Amino acid sequence: MDAQGRGRDEGIDPADQWVLNPDTGDYELRLTASSGRSTAPAGTSDARTPGPRRRSKPKAAPPGERASVPAQRGGRRGAGGGRGDRDETRKQGSRAAAPAATGRRKAKPRKSGKKKALAWTGGVLAFLTLGVGTAGYLVYQHFNGNITAVSTDGAGTGGFSKDRAINVLVIGTDKRTGEGNEGYGDAGSVGHADTTILFHVSKDRTNATALSIPRDLITDIPNCPTELENGEKKEIPGTPGGRFNTSLGQNDRMPSCTMRTVTELTGIEVDHFMVADFNAVKSLTTAVGGVDVCLAKDIDDKDSHLKLSQGEHTLQGEQALAFLRTRHSVGFGSDLSRIEIQQQFLGSLMRKLKSNDTLTSPTKMWSLAEAATKALTVDQKIGDINQLRKLGMELASVDPKNITFTTVPVLDNLNDKATVVLDESKAPQVFSMVREDVSFTAVEKQEKAAAKAKEQAKLKGEMAEAADVRVDVYNGGAPAGSAQNALDWLQNEQGVLKSTNKANAPEDVKKTQLVYAPNQADQARRLADMMGLSASALKPTTTDAGEMDPMTLTLGPDFTKAGSPLSAPAKAPDDIQRVEADKAVCAK
Repeated sequence: MDAQGRGRDEGIDPADQWVLNPDTGDYELRLTASSGRSTAPAGTSDARTPGPRRRSKPKAAPPGERASVPAQRGGRRGAGGGRGDRDETRKQGSRAAAPAATGRRKAKPRKSGKKKALAWTGGVLAFLTLGVGTAGYLVYQHFNGNITAVSTDGAGTGGFSKDRAINVLVIGTDKRTGEGNEGYGDAGSVGHADTTILFHVSKDRTNATALSIPRDLITDIPNCPTELENGEKKEIPGTPGGRFNTSLGQNDRMPSCTMRTVTELTGIEVDHFMVADFNAVKSLTTAVGGVDVCLAKDIDDKDSHLKLSQGEHTLQGEQALAFLRTRHSVGFGSDLSRIEIQQQFLGSLMRKLKSNDTLTSPTKMWSLAEAATKALTVDQKIGDINQLRKLGMELASVDPKNITFTTVPVLDNLNDKATVVLDESKAPQVFSMVREDVSFTAVEKQEKAAAKAKEQAKLKGEMAEAADVRVDVYNGGAPAGSAQNALDWLQNEQGVLKSTNKANAPEDVKKTQLVYAPNQADQARRLADMMGLSASALKPTTTDAGEMDPMTLTLGPDFTKAGSPLSAPAKAPDDIQRVEADKAVCAK
């Protein structure tokens, strides 16, 4: 930082004046009095990169005047933008402006016992570092002015809370906008979903799963109600049997369409999305001081422009981007091989962010937050620094050893060797584990085993014969045709002949459920055993049913097809690709 960027006449770097408060685990900006000087952090810039519906950047107040916190767009008082948050921001600002006891340079703060916000992939990582300090309304203004936010178009849940799991969709696009990116080929790309990771954080915040979705996966792209960049609203027609990566960019599709596609594919509700482009990768890896990687062999990839020798390297900027884009020189030379080295890279990035070298460096933390807020696009529900900070603190306790990277199980597409299709024998199990919040690591193994045993105990008892089971089948939010699919399977393959398709349920359910009377418990056990229903799916009534009365089976969004168990397995299939974030793996 040059002399003009100094925050005080004495030449002290503002980054060195962010002091760790051991009581809160947050950094606070503490400046000594300086006549006529603003307390705005140095190094700020008005440079803006083009993006859809970017928030207009508020101006800092003149010296001696009170700056105001920017309101939400359109006068909304949404999360993070209401009166209470503004009052809290002012309070923080007052504390931040308090004179320090001395003008000497602050000693390097020791790492707090309270863990900082976990940074997990690409831009998400830097966003979450904001959890370590947003003291002062000028800081709030500065970072808020950087953020680009677009609509979820109703595709996401619209929030997150402490009492449930969190699902964030991280999308890396292949859009070539920005300085130095035109040489990568396909300069006219509209920005497809080139790298997509569904990041699931458990309800108890002890573990997480990062599920990579191959860009060349053949799946159904649904109809997508969309608000375009110019404000126009329209419904973009879906594409049956299309490539997953065309869920973004193609035919004006926005990130909300990728959210819808992921939900239809996996049955998992997505809360939020974050989108990163090539520039985000370059700026974020540079801000953190480089990411360590290991190569089991020399790499010389003419397409990605990556040329590295065997061994360990620290990559940032252009080299980091080239590493993430390389595929012809690793593994089998496919996109699946590229996904594996991307996961290894992101694991290393997480370890770097959790290190003392980063957490105790206000300069690095500031640089990361600056780079992230300028480089990424987020959904409007988290298009505010306060919301991003809250999200980061929710994830603060997850240890990298309990974060599992894995990939949607796929098989080669026999009709098109350039694409892949779902492995129907393994993918439903993986999706079910994420939906049911089952850890891919050994976290809380004993607790989960106890819960499973309790479920099994509930299901014990006599079971009716299949021929004696009576059930009406409703569709309560499952894919179209599911009730008939289930009925055909029950009658033709399981012998449940006393079953009826009742079409759509009076109202949708969040997950499949079976309602039965006490005197139908033996029938319920038989049906639950056939369909792989968990104990939580069984809903007994308080009064007995008539002899000819059927049970009621309502299929929810978790139902994919008859025969696929609806209860999550205790562990992931043994032969799926996976790696924990704390393990350093050399790219082969």
